Amino acid sequence: MDQYIEFISNHPVLSIIWLALVAMLISSWFKSKFSAIRQINPQQLTLLINRDDGQVIDIRSQKEFNSGRIAGATHLNPEKAKQSDFSSLEKFKTKPIILVCTTGMTASGIATAMHKAGFERVYVLAGGMGAWQSASLPTTTGR
Repeated sequence: MDQYIEFISNHPVLSIIWLALVAMLISSWFKSKFSAIRQINPQQLTLLINRDDGQVIDIRSQKEFNSGRIAGATHLNPEKAKQSDFSSLEKFKTKPIILVCTTGMTASGIATAMHKAGFERVYVLAGGMGAWQSASLPTTTGR
């Protein structure tokens, strides 16, 4: 214990940075546990599609969508998604919706906007299409 006190007194800046990092980790953990938006992995995505008739919404560019997507996915223009224009998705409002982007980062913000717009069950594929392809799961191409 004396070594900790000595370290803190000799390195106050490092100690403050360490405490800030711990606080950020704890905050991030609480946000993920109590958020209405859930991050799911590719296996959970397939279960949602097969058991609960989930709908995959791909928010990548049209070119990326055409070059490879999850079978049955619906494309949502990224610009419309960022403007919270979800009118084309109203028919899926009560279904589980899984948002997919390239890495999973863009989809998180859009998922929050969709939840605020009244979509009941919104999920984000953690890792995006990269995670799907890394799991060696099938994709379809074309229009």
